[in-house]
Amino acid sequence: MSNARIFRYFKTSPEIIRLAVMMYVRYPLSLRNVEDLLHERGIDITHETVRFWWNRFETIFAAEVRRSRVEAMRSFRQRRGHLDEVFVKINGVKHYLWRAVDREGEVLESFLTKRRDKKAALKFLRKSLRLHGPTETIVTDRLASYGAALKALNAINKREVGCGLNNRVENSHQPFRRQERAMLRLRRMRSLQKFAAMHGSIDNDIYQERHTSSRPAFKERRTAALNERRKICAA
Repeated sequence: MSNARIFRYFKTSPEIIRLAVMMYVRYPLSLRNVEDLLHERGIDITHETVRFWWNRFETIFAAEVRRSRVEAMRSFRQRRGHLDEVFVKINGVKHYLWRAVDREGEVLESFLTKRRDKKAALKFLRKSLRLHGPTETIVTDRLASYGAALKALNAINKREVGCGLNNRVENSHQPFRRQERAMLRLRRMRSLQKFAAMHGSIDNDIYQERHTSSRPAFKERRTAALNERRKICAA
């Protein structure tokens, strides 16, 4: 979709819309926090406007970021993938957010279900493998649903289970947990699924592994990521 078309009915500039949506997704801020920060910059909007922009544009922005990353990932064989699920509550009811992470800690896929049985694990694995291609090794915890799903896919020999092997995906839950607390949780599965998908895509774009890079290299990658987001959202 042309970026000029998606903004054609909005009087606000695309740069302000991009800034509001990215601030809300990237940082642990509430809608009213975003409203206050924009007010300090001379932009007078309400928190409901930020909510509307997020619901309207989040899937478009996330799809653009994911498209470029998926194309790059499918060009080479991923050697190791990490799978894990985390508990989330929607209106007091427990749900499960499944996440697939690559060996560098980037979130590949997020998938929300009401159960964590074989059927849910199989659906999650099929979706992840279809989008990102096969992996040589799949690291999971000891949940029996993973073994049953991998056996159904004839990939049980790729599974690895061990103490500390899945720390990569465990650490990837932390940014989402911080954002979840700032948002005071979500009230619908659809909203949580949309936000988790976009949050993973945008967090991948920001995450630069500072501990493994020199300062000049980190600044160069950070600037490249910022320019990529501006290009995606520019009119």
